[in-house]
Amino acid sequence: MKNIKVIAFDADDTLWVNEPIFTATQQRFKEIVGKYVSTEILDEKLYGFEIRNLKIFGYGIKGFILSMIETAIELSGGSITGTEVQQIIDLGKVMLDHPVEILPNVEETLQLLQSGYTLMLITKGDLFDQESKIARSGLADYFNQVEILSEKDEATYQRVLKRNNIAPEEFLMVGNSLKSDIVPICNIGARAIYIPFHTTWVHEIVAVDASANLAYQELPDISLLPTYLQK
Repeated sequence: MKNIKVIAFDADDTLWVNEPIFTATQQRFKEIVGKYVSTEILDEKLYGFEIRNLKIFGYGIKGFILSMIETAIELSGGSITGTEVQQIIDLGKVMLDHPVEILPNVEETLQLLQSGYTLMLITKGDLFDQESKIARSGLADYFNQVEILSEKDEATYQRVLKRNNIAPEEFLMVGNSLKSDIVPICNIGARAIYIPFHTTWVHEIVAVDASANLAYQELPDISLLPTYLQK
């Protein structure tokens, strides 16, 4: 770790709460559509629409709401009412206006690291939504650079490093998703710190062997990062 000069942080469920908001909204969605179909079928159908829609709408709340509406139309055989569709849209508006809840020890950790490292924020999702959350979080001033991406894969990370003149051996990524924050980073020769969150979207879960033999460290809490870097 002695060569690390730039530390990048994922945002959702690394710096602030995100996935529990989606989970709570999906539960309210079930209450609206549950009279048309069983919840087991509903979950499966919704996830299917989400994955198919990623290449059209990308990640984020807006795509999630459109996927819920499509799910409701299909599973109700087109009999979902305009009032119920409006209720689903309103769920999305509540999500977009949801207060940004900073996770414990995040700001204190950023304060400790900002004097010794260049700090970046690298997140993916809807540009407007992510910009809004970053601004409302109160954390923006800790970061020298912010990157909002449509996807987090090896090619995208390589472009980010090249654009910012960062050598892979000088770069450390910190995040809660093995699929998005850890595996691709290790595969391009950079370092990564995995900080698990208690709930993860199924699309971000990777098979056990996908992260095997990769050079990353798992820490149970972000507050342990400064001490780990010193060691």
